Amino acid sequence: MSGLAQSLAIGQNANLRKKSANRAIGQIWPFATAGTPGMPKKAPHRIAVLAFDGLVAGDLAAPCEIFQLAETLDGRRPYDVQVCASKPRVKTHAYDLHIRARLDVARHAHTVIVPGLADPSRDVPRDILDLIRHAHAAGARIASICTGAFALAASGILDGLKATTHWKAADQLARRYPAIDVNPNVLFVDNGQILTSAGAAAGMDLCLHMIKRDHGAAVAANSARLAVVPLERAGGQAQFIVRSTPASHTDLTPLLHWIESRLAHNLTVGALAAQAAVSVRTLNRRFQELLGVSPLQWVIQSRVNRARGMLETTDLPVERVAMEVGFGSAVSLREHFTGILGTSPMGYRRAFRRVA
Repeated sequence: MSGLAQSLAIGQNANLRKKSANRAIGQIWPFATAGTPGMPKKAPHRIAVLAFDGLVAGDLAAPCEIFQLAETLDGRRPYDVQVCASKPRVKTHAYDLHIRARLDVARHAHTVIVPGLADPSRDVPRDILDLIRHAHAAGARIASICTGAFALAASGILDGLKATTHWKAADQLARRYPAIDVNPNVLFVDNGQILTSAGAAAGMDLCLHMIKRDHGAAVAANSARLAVVPLERAGGQAQFIVRSTPASHTDLTPLLHWIESRLAHNLTVGALAAQAAVSVRTLNRRFQELLGVSPLQWVIQSRVNRARGMLETTDLPVERVAMEVGFGSAVSLREHFTGILGTSPMGYRRAFRRVA
């Protein structure tokens, strides 16, 4: 065979191998070979959203919507999203879902997303845990939405890392998995390869964060506009947590009610101890034992809670609210309010003002 014939044969064989490989990838991930005719093909980032019985349907839909809306500045769709399950039919609380792709498809994903579990106390399916571990070992990015963090925790990949979940489930996650540093006050936590988000809408915050990380703020901002959601929200999850006075704490209960009735007054530790007829040292010890905070920390938290209610239900200026709850100045209110809730008093009012 001549040199030219050998070159042609080698080229034909290479093309056949390339076409065969592309067909194989297409069978595993149907959209992986798509591209614009006449333009160099850039493989899209493959995202697998896992589906299983008992998932929170909204947590599954959110990443599908957000990532499918993404578009780069040159008009390219950078993500291919597939929902993957071990069986064709998955049950949610209100309805069943028909899933086209199996879990094997998720093994080829660049990003794996785990939606929330309606009941996080239930065991996570073993095949889901195996898939999460495989994806982690393969270097894929793994993200959970809401109580999907329980699946990541059960797989072991969150050990030694910071994480978050829905604030109502945060204590349960921390108790069950003490090796995880659970923060209930943030919207999401980015550990690099592994990311977790708080409940529901925070899942969209996390998805937009990943788009921003992948393609920059402009692409993420456009995705947010198309989804009609803010690119970034002020504050963290702390502003959504409902805090109430404990119903019963034995000998401290009368003092707690007394504090609530006198928040606008100058409440010193000495005054609290005198009201409780105990020493300052005993009072500090009892508060730590029963409430986990010092007496002054309890007073500050109570004042912030009172301010929240006034910001939600009145149009009083922030300066007046500060005086009414005992902080004395708007500066002091903003400092403590932001420190506890992660957002300013005015930011909180804009988000939660109740219109009659």
